[in-house]
Amino acid sequence: MNRRDFTKTAVTGAAGISISPTILTGNSWKGANDRVNIAVIGIRSMGQSHIAGYSASKNARVTALCDPDSNLFEERIKNHFTDKGLPKPMVYSDMRKLYENKDIDAVAVATPNHWHTLAAIWAMQAGKHVSVEKPCCHNFFEGQKLVEAAEKYKLIVQDGAEQRSNPCAQSMAEYLHSGKLGEVYMAKGLCYKWRDTIGKTPEEPVPSGVDYDLWLGPAPKRPFTKNRFHYNWHWNWDFRKR
Repeated sequence: MNRRDFTKTAVTGAAGISISPTILTGNSWKGANDRVNIAVIGIRSMGQSHIAGYSASKNARVTALCDPDSNLFEERIKNHFTDKGLPKPMVYSDMRKLYENKDIDAVAVATPNHWHTLAAIWAMQAGKHVSVEKPCCHNFFEGQKLVEAAEKYKLIVQDGAEQRSNPCAQSMAEYLHSGKLGEVYMAKGLCYKWRDTIGKTPEEPVPSGVDYDLWLGPAPKRPFTKNRFHYNWHWNWDFRKR
């Protein structure tokens, strides 16, 4: 399954890793016109793939966008909604306000990594099904809490590690478990992706339209710099998988 296409099957909770046996049945999932009303949280990078994927599904409708950088809304709405003849979505800077909306059935969490677990748990506490980007947690404890929330609130939480649904990965696992590979006594893995340096950027005032406190969320409070914001957060230990 292509990462950019997985959102189509995520609507039904069938792809990736569903860590709750609950499925979307009856009338609990239905919104207007029998579609799942979905909110996408985090709309700068992968969030746009979520918007496009859900919008292409006849069973889903993106009804809300959420991001602490309000400067992104106008372009995203134009490119993904109005230019395509789709209704404008509601917009939120604070996911907690979005979760108060009873018309939202499910959310897609495409924030920086440090927000994934908390955003998913809050969503389930508000009665929303969740598709959360990888990594769904920073450690084993956080993962346990996701499972506990899914079981407690009888909701689906799906991790975006869709490689487990990839036919290539499935055939490889089947071959291994069949014994045809023989006895495996050692396995090594290496993932090397060279990236250029992001250099150094000075600390500066928070840009207009950005709620930096919300962006930091559960991460330690640090002064604003472009190297701690948007894509460059990947180079910061506070925001990455540990």
